[in-house]
Amino acid sequence: MNNQHLQTPIEYLKGVGLSRAEVLKKELQIYVFEDLLRLIPYKYIDRTRFYKVKDIQPDMPYVQVLARVISKEIMGEKHTKRLIVQAKDDTGVIELAWFQGIKWVEKMVVPGKVYVLFGKPGFFNGKTQMPHPELELYVPGAQQKGNLTLQPAYNSTEKLKQFSLDSKGIQKLVTILLEQNGRHIEENLPVYIINRFKLMGRAEAYRGIHFPADATQLKEAQYRLKFEELFFLQLKLLKNKLLHTQKFKGNIFDKVGDYFNEFFHHKLPFPLTNAQKRVLKEIRLDTQRGVQMNRLLQGDVGSGKTVVALMCMLLALDNGFQACIMAPTEILATQHYETIKSLVGEGFIDIALLTGSVPQKLRKGIHERLEDGRLHILVGTHALIEDKVQYKNLGLVVIDEQHRFGVEQRAKLWKKAAVPPHMLVMTATPIPRTLAMTMYGDLDISVIDELPANRKPIKTHHYYEAQRLRMFGFMREEIAKGRQIYVVYPLIQESEKLDLKNLQDGIEIMLREFPLPGYHISVVHGKLKAADKEAEMQRFVKGQTQIMVATTVIEVGVNVPNASVMIIENAERFGLSQLHQLRGRVGRGAEQSYCILMSKEKLSNDGRIRLNTMVRTNNGFEIAETDMQLRGPGDIAGTQQSGVLDLKVADLTTDQEVLQQARNVVIEIFEKDPQLAAPENQILNRAFQQKNDGLTWDKIS
Repeated sequence: MNNQHLQTPIEYLKGVGLSRAEVLKKELQIYVFEDLLRLIPYKYIDRTRFYKVKDIQPDMPYVQVLARVISKEIMGEKHTKRLIVQAKDDTGVIELAWFQGIKWVEKMVVPGKVYVLFGKPGFFNGKTQMPHPELELYVPGAQQKGNLTLQPAYNSTEKLKQFSLDSKGIQKLVTILLEQNGRHIEENLPVYIINRFKLMGRAEAYRGIHFPADATQLKEAQYRLKFEELFFLQLKLLKNKLLHTQKFKGNIFDKVGDYFNEFFHHKLPFPLTNAQKRVLKEIRLDTQRGVQMNRLLQGDVGSGKTVVALMCMLLALDNGFQACIMAPTEILATQHYETIKSLVGEGFIDIALLTGSVPQKLRKGIHERLEDGRLHILVGTHALIEDKVQYKNLGLVVIDEQHRFGVEQRAKLWKKAAVPPHMLVMTATPIPRTLAMTMYGDLDISVIDELPANRKPIKTHHYYEAQRLRMFGFMREEIAKGRQIYVVYPLIQESEKLDLKNLQDGIEIMLREFPLPGYHISVVHGKLKAADKEAEMQRFVKGQTQIMVATTVIEVGVNVPNASVMIIENAERFGLSQLHQLRGRVGRGAEQSYCILMSKEKLSNDGRIRLNTMVRTNNGFEIAETDMQLRGPGDIAGTQQSGVLDLKVADLTTDQEVLQQARNVVIEIFEKDPQLAAPENQILNRAFQQKNDGLTWDKIS
């Protein structure tokens, strides 16, 4: 459909008008013809086969029957009036019932004639019945209208139904749209791509996805539109990446000097894993190209991202630059600061911590040292982007858990240098490959996919309520060894009272189980003041308490190496990624660590899959893949609201192969024709400009 026709306001479509247009806009975000065209059916009702009366079961969805009408009768008085029609095939009789539109149907139905009946079957008084079926006179040998196809079903709402826009009503509008404007649907992919991937034409694909003649046509239509959607998504992301490298020059880190070498040879407490070495190599190459680096570093909890980030910062120092690391919370920033200080030791580099709670007196000194270049590395929270924080020569910015920062906040950081600093974005949330290719497709992605050799994998067990005594016995054994334990209760949004009750009941039972003097429990919940919460956390961190009971999820990054057991109560109420993050709170010391998932006996299918997955694997990427299949990609990346993953046809959980094909072909195109200037790519250039108008992307810089 050419752009002009595509963008016609929906009220101008025959059968819509102003009031229906309003409700379509509000309920389905359909503003123009293109939006209706891209409203894809969520399922198809099979009208390609006829059922025999004797084969019909009461739990079947819609069925189609070929039967001869043998009688009709209007029964009941005024309010109970109904039309009952008996029809039969060679296997039995089916009763058809109408409670509305009786006069009109009664005129239309002629005993002795054969009809195509279509509806949802039921059983009434021991008879097979079909209330309010669709009826169509059967003409042997003639092309039947409305049957022998896969019938589309569209999502509707109560509001839409008030305007007769149920699935059937929407189907009528789509039919009108295709009849009147089908010829205007223009191709937007070059011939060489269509031929190479054996794609159906665009106009044919839209007809085929709304009104497929059969399953084969539907499959081909879906493949074509999925490919197109993912192709333009990748074209957008990779074009951004290309523009970025052309537009933003970067500092060249060509020296590996004393800071890096001294740390690598004399201070590194353990050998780097192969994955860490590979990532460092990728970053080294990036920072030598004279282009601003934009790299995402993914790694599971405990995989050693902080060490890699530190070594990159030392590389910046060797080349005469300063570096900073920004974390979303004070606890996490403080932990990065402490970790880096313990790794580098005293007197090696000048490093400071800047958060909201740093006193004014200390801030002044930090600002001065930063401006005259004496301060090498600044670690902090949002405080790093305040206007008064000025760097002498900022060369590298490390951002931890970047999805917690807005675009403006990140942009502010890299405007603090004449040449934009290199950006290294870290996340401990494993993101499935397909999602990373779409969410962060304009970034280069590095993955640390192995744990350091001194880390023992956490052993995970699933216990039902009936095994609680066994769990208490295990807790006693671990505490006797001098270990510490987390016990986490789910936060039930609707009910703080219930949260607290669960927590208090749990503590009472625990106190009965641990009556021995010398055992102490820290308690953290939403009702506590921030200072009290911090004090309770600190008691646990210092080892003054053996058990930490919490309703609030323990802050990402809290590091207590002596805590070796994580018990998660009502584990079925947590999402997979949340369970995985919680499990990552233990296993930080040299001792064997455990995660115990407590649940009720009865579990939903999804709940069972989640808990089984946790027991089966420690691999965050495998867990993220399962999570995406259960929850959908929008939820897992928190992009449901942002519109980034506004995919209508493609599904990242099932269409990984199509995404890979689309991305590969886009990479090939940009290698040969970065400006899309070749004659065969003009069609892409036009379509890209049109699509690009309305898209906003959460970019790193």
